[in-house]
Amino acid sequence: MYSQKQPVVVLNQKTERQTGRKAQMNNIEVAKTVASLISSTLGPCAMLKMILDPMGGTVLTNDGNCILREIDVVHPAAKHMLELARAQDEEVGDGTTSVIVLTGEILSLAQPLLERNIHPLKIVKGFSLALTDALAAIEMIGTTIDPNDTQQLESVVRACLGTKFNSREDDIMCKMAVAATQRVVVENKNTGQKEVDIKRYAKIEKIPGGSVSDSVVLDGVMFTRITSTPRCVATLRTPAIIFLDWP
Repeated sequence: MYSQKQPVVVLNQKTERQTGRKAQMNNIEVAKTVASLISSTLGPCAMLKMILDPMGGTVLTNDGNCILREIDVVHPAAKHMLELARAQDEEVGDGTTSVIVLTGEILSLAQPLLERNIHPLKIVKGFSLALTDALAAIEMIGTTIDPNDTQQLESVVRACLGTKFNSREDDIMCKMAVAATQRVVVENKNTGQKEVDIKRYAKIEKIPGGSVSDSVVLDGVMFTRITSTPRCVATLRTPAIIFLDWP
C-alpha cells in the first residue's frame, strides 16, 4: 500500500532563501548600505540627520546608535549591524558610528577577495593578523593619562563631545561629564583599578525650559514630585527618608 505524506512547511512561503556566493555578496551589500547611512555623521565635519519617528516627532542627531534605533529593517544582515551598534553602546558607551563604518569598510575589502574564490577562513585569518598589528601600533602610540588630572580628562571628553553639542557649550558639558564621572568612580579592591559604572550611578534627567548653561551635576538622587499646593515646603534640611518596596 502506498501512502502519500503531506509536505512539512517550515518557512513562510514568501521567504526567499539564498545560499553560497550569492548570499555572501547580498549580505555584504546590505551591510555597506547600513554603513553608508551614518558615514556622514562621523568625524569633525559630521552632519546631523533628521529622522521622523512613528509618532510624528522629529529626531535631530548625529549619534549612530540613536539613528539606527529609529530605522526599521527586515534583512538579517542589517539586523546584525544594528545589534553590533547596540552592543558597542552597552559595552563602551561610544563609537557606535565608528564600529558600523569600520565593519562596512572591512566587508568592502573582503568582497573582491570572495569574488576571486578565496576561502572565507583565509580572509578572516588575514584580518586577524591585521588586528594584531593594529593593537600593537595602538600600544606604541598610546598616551597614558592621569585619572586625577581634570584638565587631561576634559580634553579627552572634548574629543568625544565635540560633534554632539554647539562649540559654545563644549566647556560646560565637558566639565559636568568629568565631574559626574569622578563622583561615581569606585576603586576595585582586588585589582586596584578605578571603575565607573555610569549606567547604574549616573543619569541624565531632562527638564523642559532653560538652556544648557542651566545644567548642574547633582550629587544625590532626583525624582519628579508634583506638589498638591504651592504652600508645600520646597526645601528640607537633613530629612529622614524611608524607601518602601525598594528592590
